[in-house]
Amino acid sequence: MKLYKLSGKNYLVKIHKIYILLFALCFCSSVFGQSQQITVSMKNQPLLKVFESIEAQTDLSIAYNQTKLNVKQKVSVDFNQQTVSSVLNSILKGTGFTYRMEGKHIIIVPVQPKEEPSSNNKSKNISIRGTVTDIQGEPLIGANVLVEGSKQATITNFNGEFSLEVPANGKLRITYIGYTTQEVPVKNQTSFNIQLQEDTQTMEEVVVIGFGTQKKVNMTGAVGAVNVKESLGDRPITNVSAALQGVVPGLKIESATGAPGDDMTYNIRGTTSINGGEPLVLVNNVPMDINMIDPQDIETVSILKDAASAAIYGARAAFGVILITTKQGKKDMAPKFNYNNNFSFSKALELPQKASPLESVLAYKEMGWANDTYVDGKNITQWESYIRDYQSDPSKYPNGYIFDDKGNLFLMRENDMFADMMDDFGFMQNHSFSVSGGSERTNYRLSLGYTGEDGILITDKDKYNRINMSSFLSVDVNKWLTTQLDIRYANSTQNKVEQGGRNGVWGSAMALPSYHNILPYEQDGVVYPAETSATYVRYGEPRVIKKNDLRTLGRVIISPLKGLKITGEYTFNRTTEYNRMYINKYQYIGFNFTGVMNNVENSSYALTQGFTNYNAVNVFANYDFSIGKHDIAIMGGYNQEESHKESQWSKRTDVLLENLPSLSGSTGTASVSDSFDEYAIRGLFYRVNYAYAGKYMLEANGRYDGTSRFPKNNRFGFFPSFSAGWRISEEAFMEKTRDILSNLKLRASWGSIGNQIILKSDNTPDNYPYIPSMAPYLTTWLVDGQKATTLGVPAMVSNNFSWEKVYTLDFGVDFGFFNNRLNGTFDWYRRDTKGMLAPGMDLPWVIGATAAKQNAADLKTYGWELELNWRDRINKDWSYRIGFNLYDSQSEITKYNNETNLLGDKIYRKGMKMGEIWGYVTDRFYTVDDFNEDGTLKAGIPKPKGAGTVYPGDILYKNFDDDTETIWSGEGTADNPGDQRIIGNSTPRFHYGITAGVSWKGFDLSIFLRGVGKRDYWRTDQIAWPTGNWGSLFKETLDFWTPENTNAHFPRVYANDAVNTSYNRWKQTKYLADASYLKLQNITLSYTLPKTWSQRIYFDEMKVFFSGENLYTWDHLPEGLETDMLKKGYWEYPFMRKFSLGINVTF
Repeated sequence: MKLYKLSGKNYLVKIHKIYILLFALCFCSSVFGQSQQITVSMKNQPLLKVFESIEAQTDLSIAYNQTKLNVKQKVSVDFNQQTVSSVLNSILKGTGFTYRMEGKHIIIVPVQPKEEPSSNNKSKNISIRGTVTDIQGEPLIGANVLVEGSKQATITNFNGEFSLEVPANGKLRITYIGYTTQEVPVKNQTSFNIQLQEDTQTMEEVVVIGFGTQKKVNMTGAVGAVNVKESLGDRPITNVSAALQGVVPGLKIESATGAPGDDMTYNIRGTTSINGGEPLVLVNNVPMDINMIDPQDIETVSILKDAASAAIYGARAAFGVILITTKQGKKDMAPKFNYNNNFSFSKALELPQKASPLESVLAYKEMGWANDTYVDGKNITQWESYIRDYQSDPSKYPNGYIFDDKGNLFLMRENDMFADMMDDFGFMQNHSFSVSGGSERTNYRLSLGYTGEDGILITDKDKYNRINMSSFLSVDVNKWLTTQLDIRYANSTQNKVEQGGRNGVWGSAMALPSYHNILPYEQDGVVYPAETSATYVRYGEPRVIKKNDLRTLGRVIISPLKGLKITGEYTFNRTTEYNRMYINKYQYIGFNFTGVMNNVENSSYALTQGFTNYNAVNVFANYDFSIGKHDIAIMGGYNQEESHKESQWSKRTDVLLENLPSLSGSTGTASVSDSFDEYAIRGLFYRVNYAYAGKYMLEANGRYDGTSRFPKNNRFGFFPSFSAGWRISEEAFMEKTRDILSNLKLRASWGSIGNQIILKSDNTPDNYPYIPSMAPYLTTWLVDGQKATTLGVPAMVSNNFSWEKVYTLDFGVDFGFFNNRLNGTFDWYRRDTKGMLAPGMDLPWVIGATAAKQNAADLKTYGWELELNWRDRINKDWSYRIGFNLYDSQSEITKYNNETNLLGDKIYRKGMKMGEIWGYVTDRFYTVDDFNEDGTLKAGIPKPKGAGTVYPGDILYKNFDDDTETIWSGEGTADNPGDQRIIGNSTPRFHYGITAGVSWKGFDLSIFLRGVGKRDYWRTDQIAWPTGNWGSLFKETLDFWTPENTNAHFPRVYANDAVNTSYNRWKQTKYLADASYLKLQNITLSYTLPKTWSQRIYFDEMKVFFSGENLYTWDHLPEGLETDMLKKGYWEYPFMRKFSLGINVTF
C-alpha cells in the first residue's frame, strides 16, 4: 500500500509504505497518470479501500490529511475501465475535498472556499507561494498551512511547497507532527520560506496511571515514565529488573549475586516500614512476577511514587507501584513480523585476589605461631625454603608438593581456585519473535520468546532458561462494544549449584589457600578428586527450580455515550513451582591428603511442589467531558482479588538410584509437611480530574479497601489523596519568556495509603498474623525409643491491630527550556508511616516470648529527586541526548516502645536514623611508648573492657566518657553508650544515573552509568580481615602490623585469631567501608540500515547492534567485591561483564 496519511499537530502520521522517487519519476506526465484506466466495484466500503484499489492498479500514490478527510466513510462505486480522474471526481464529490497531481502523486486537499465577489474583498486577497522545511532544509511533506480566522487551508506537496489565496494582512499557521507550530504574518509578502523546529517537548506524552492514562502535561502526582526503547534497547539482559536500574529517580533495584536467573529487590523512595515490603508490580492492571515477562513484550513502564498517584491501589500500594503495559498491535495495519536476537558472552567482572603461597607463608611467620609451626603441623621456615626452591626450579617438584622425611606435607604450587571452577566464559542468548497487525475493527499481537543463560561455572549446572508466549486480540464488535483477550504463558527453569562439602561451593572457593592442591590423588589404587569447589560443582547435583505462569485476562469495554467508557476485566492466573534438591553422595581426597572423605553421610532427596490460583475482577468507568474551558474526567470502579496457595514439601534420605533419584526410590527417614494459604482484597476506588484552560489542575483519588490479613473488625480503611498543579508557563504574563522558558508547572500532593504486608522470617507475607500457630515437630529426646512429637510454642498475637497508614506530602516542579530541548523535574517529599506493627509493650524475661505486635511505631522518610534531560539536533545527520537523575532519602523512627533507648541490631528507638552504625572511633595502634617497662599501660591509656594484656599493634580506641582507663559500651543505650558513637550509616545516599547518546545517520551510540554517592558499610565478608586461622589470605589483607611495619593498614594478627583479635575487630571508624561507587553499566552501538538496503533483502527495517553490559566499576572495595554483595555478608557468585551482538528485523 502506498497511501500517505499526513497529519497536523496532535495526530499521528501513518505512512503505510513509501516509494517516493524524487528524481526521474517527477518528470512523468500528470495527464498520463490521470488518464490511466481502472476498474473499481465496491459496495458500502470505506473510502480508504477505493484509494488502495487505485494504487494497486496504477503506479500512483495517494496522500491525504487524515485529520480532515474521513477515510472511514462508506461509499459504493461501480466503475469499469474508467480513468482515475473520473473515479476521483465521483467519490470526492460532496466531501469538500478535491485533488491535485504532483508527478505520480495524488494529493487530496480541501476545496478552497469561494470568496464573495466584492471589490473590497478582491483588494485584500493576494496569491502566495512558499516552502516548508525542517531546520536542515529538508522538505516537510503534508504540513498543514492554514489562514487564521478562515477556512482557507492546504497541505504541502512532496517538495514541501504550497500555494494559497490569502488576505494581504492575514496570518499563516503552519503545523506538522513532531514540530512546533509556527505563526507567520503575511504582510503583503508573496513568497515564504518557512522552517519548523523539532518539538522536543514531552507535553503530549501519555503516561500510564492507575486504571487509565493521562497526558504528562496534566499530571499532578509524582509519576516516573520509563523510556522503554532507550532503557531496554538492545541490552543483554534476562529480565526487566536489570533494565530499570538507575533510570528513574527514586527507584532502587539491587541484586546480591550474578547467578543466572536470580531475582532482584526493589525499593521506591527509601524505607516505608520496619516490617519490610516491596513495590506492587502490575502488568496490565494485575499483579505478576516481573521476572517472568519477556522484555520485548513491554510497551510502557510507569513508576507511581507518591500517594496521589498510587492511592488508587490502596492496600497494596504503600511501597509504590510499578505499572507495566504490554504491546497490543495496531488497527488498520498489515501483518508486521519482528525478530530480535541477542547473543552474549560473559566473564566475571572481578574476582578476589588471593595471596601467593610465598606471600602467605611469609605472613604466617609474622603471626607468632608457636615453635614456628603452622596450624597443620608444618614448620613455616622450612615451608618457605621449599617454596623458594620450587619457584627457582619447578621441575624438581612436578606435583607441586612434597612430603619430607617426617611425613609432613609442603604445598608449593600456586593454584587458581576460581579458574579451576569456572569456564572461560558464560553464554546467553535471547530470541523474540512477534507478529502484529489489525483491520478496521481488530488488532492483535502474537509473540514467542526464549532466554537461555549458561553461567560461568564448569559443567552446565548453573543455568537459567525461560520461554514466553503471549497472544492478544481486540475486536470492536460494534461502535460501542469492544472485547479483548490477553493470554500469557511463561516457563522458567533455574539450576543453582549449592552443595559444597565443608564450606559450600563459594565458601570453599574463598577459604582454600592458593597453595591448596587441585589435582586428583591416588589412594589405595583409586583416583579421587581433590577437595575443591570445582569438585563440588562437577560431582554435586544442582538445585532445580521450575516455575510456570499461565495468565488469562478477558476485557470488555463498553462506550454507550460520548466520553464514557466502562471496562470490565477478569483475570485468572495460575502459577506452579517445583523445587528439587538431590544431595548425592560422592568421595574426594581430603585437604592435605588426609584421607578419603564423603561429602555427606547420607544422600537425600527433597521435593517442594506448589501452586497458586489467583483471581481478580476489575470493573471501572471513565467519563471525560468539557464545558468551555473546563475539562473534567471522572473514574470510579471496583476491585476484588483472591489468592489460594497450596504447597507440599517431602524429603527422604538414603537414595538408592543415583541416576533416578525419587522419594519412592529412597529407604531412609521420610519427612513431610504441607501448607495452605489464602487471602482476599476488595475495594472501591475513584479519581476526579479537573483542569481549567489547560493551566489549573486539581485531582482527587480515593479507595475504600478491605483485606483478610487483619482481624475481622479492623479490615477496612479509607485512603484519600489530593493534588493540584499550575502551569505557570501558559499564563499570559509568561508569553514573552516562552522562547527560553517553554514549560513551567508547579504541583503539590497529599495522600494516604494503607500497608497490609507483614513479612514472615522468610520474607513472604503473613496471611494470618492475628492467628497463633503451633507447628508440630519431633523432639531431640526419645520416648520408648522413638522421638516424640510435640507442638512449638505459639507466638503472642493481638486481635486488635490494623493498617499501617502511610501519609505522603509531595511538592514538585516540571520545567522546560529552549523549546523543551532541556527539560526536567524536581520533587521534594515527606512520607510518614503511622501505626507500624511492633511490640506494644515490654514483657518480663520470664515469660519467654516477645510481646504481640500492635500499631505502636511511627517512621518518617524525607527526600528529593532531580531529573534533567537535554536533546538536540546539530544538523540533519547529527543528534545527541544527555540525561541525568539524582535522588536522596533518609528515614527516622519517630515513635517506638523502647523507653531505655537500648542499642542493638534490629532494635529501634525514637530519633533513630535508619541504617545508622554505632561503633568506636579508631585512634591509632598501640606503640611501645604506651607501655611501662613491666608491660602495663601508662596512665591515661585505655584498653577495651574485658581485654587482658594489650600489645603494640593492637587497636587503640578513642575514649569519650569519664572512665579514662576503659573502652566500653556503657549501658548499651543511646543515653549511655560509653565510648560508642554513631560512626556511619548504611543507607545508600545520592543515587544517580547518567545517560548519553549520539546519532549519525543510521548509527547510534549510547552510554549509561549509575552509582551511589555516599554509603557506609560494616563488612563481614571473607576479605574484611587478615585471618590468623587456617584459610586464605588475600592481597588486600597482607598489610598488617608487624614491628617492622608499624604504619600498616590492619592491626597485628595473632595465631589462631587468639589473644586480642576480637577486640581489634570491634566496629570502628578505621575499617568502616566506603561503599559508594560509579558503574559503567552499558555501552551500545547500533546501526539501522537504510530502507533501500533493507528492502533489497526483503526487510522493512533492519538493525544490528553490539553491546557491553556491566563493564567497569569504580569503588573503594577490595578486588572482587561489589557494593550490592555486601548485604549478603559474604562473597558469592560474581557479577558478570557481558558483551553481546544481535540483530533486529521487521518485515
